[in-house]
Amino acid sequence: MSKGFAGHGTTAGRTSRRRILRLAGGALTMTALGAGLTGCEDELATGGAGSTPPPRTASPEDGKGTEDGKAPAPLWTKSTSAQTYGDNDELVAVDGVVIASGDPLAALDGATGAERWSLPGGAVPGAPLLLGAGGSTLYLASGKYDGNVIGYAPASGKETWRSHLGKEYRQPRPVAVDGTQVYVIAEILEADGSSRTNVIAALNSSTGKLAWKEQRDLGTEQNGVHAAVQGRYLVYTDFKKNLTVRDTATGKQVWTQKTTKTSYGPFVVHQDLVIVPQGQRLQAFALSDGSEKWSVEAEQFTTFREPTILDDVLYIADSGRTLRAVEPRTGKKVWQSTALQDAGAQVPRQFVRVGSTLYGATDLDKQGGVHAIDAKTGALRWTFNDESGDFHSWLVATDGKRVFALHGKKLHALPG
Repeated sequence: MSKGFAGHGTTAGRTSRRRILRLAGGALTMTALGAGLTGCEDELATGGAGSTPPPRTASPEDGKGTEDGKAPAPLWTKSTSAQTYGDNDELVAVDGVVIASGDPLAALDGATGAERWSLPGGAVPGAPLLLGAGGSTLYLASGKYDGNVIGYAPASGKETWRSHLGKEYRQPRPVAVDGTQVYVIAEILEADGSSRTNVIAALNSSTGKLAWKEQRDLGTEQNGVHAAVQGRYLVYTDFKKNLTVRDTATGKQVWTQKTTKTSYGPFVVHQDLVIVPQGQRLQAFALSDGSEKWSVEAEQFTTFREPTILDDVLYIADSGRTLRAVEPRTGKKVWQSTALQDAGAQVPRQFVRVGSTLYGATDLDKQGGVHAIDAKTGALRWTFNDESGDFHSWLVATDGKRVFALHGKKLHALPG
């Protein structure tokens, strides 16, 4: 799945504000699309055009930082056209390139930071960057707002697939992908051009033809949906406290239930379970019938952030700055760490792993950035921060060799 990372910040309510800002920002781009600099060299890193970059400090392998315990210097830093709103799927690394959601949509070479390709109007700023099976295709809603859903080859930026849901629908937006289908949500247009309902549909990822479509209940919204696919199940949450599972072959609803808390961020699926943070509780439900299988509780007055599963371990932080590693099948604790609390560090809301190091990106910048954490113990190794003071959430992605950290429009490549 494209989503499923761990929390942020130190105060409750930050997630809601971030998600609302993302939606508001997406709406503003309907009338005024901003374009940033793409693939330009960062003067802070290079000293300006034509200059020689300063020598980089030695970077020990496997995320261990420098000899004095500080974060390694970036391999490179570039200014980008990124326009992100704080969701975990706005930065991806695949096929030797790293791509941030923005306009123009641009891919930078993972090794050098050089621009590989750029597509003006390629994507709606803040759009989720969803990759098909094996990362061969990047699926996006058209940045031209023309109702098309388009697939691109990540390495070249060439269009490889296109689909159109129909004129009776507005703004189809991909929410999940599996090996055979692209799942989208779109507004259903009324005769007067307004919309009060929306539809969820599956598009064949080979032909672009409609596989099925199902109207969602009145009162649901097309915004705020996080989705994942696991086998024959399409799972999604929304701002209306709905947790819903549909059959991927037919679109028919298998079950739905109300969650105790509004879900503003992604969840995770593992084998036959869907695992959802619900305020002070982390709950696992059976995909087949929605029955609860296990739950974990945080301390009083603390809330769980977004989870992620890497190498069959679930990592999640809470607002009390406690970081946990959990066995996703049973909910049993692998380890629990207060290293972030001890260091006064911000809580990560998104994770990637390279070797024995877990890299966590924070929502808030002060005392945050990208934390390097021992994946076996939860010990904090170092924190990278570009000291820019930018208000945007940090985002991370990895190609297995390097860790890419996006902060506002600055993209940094850190040694993995």
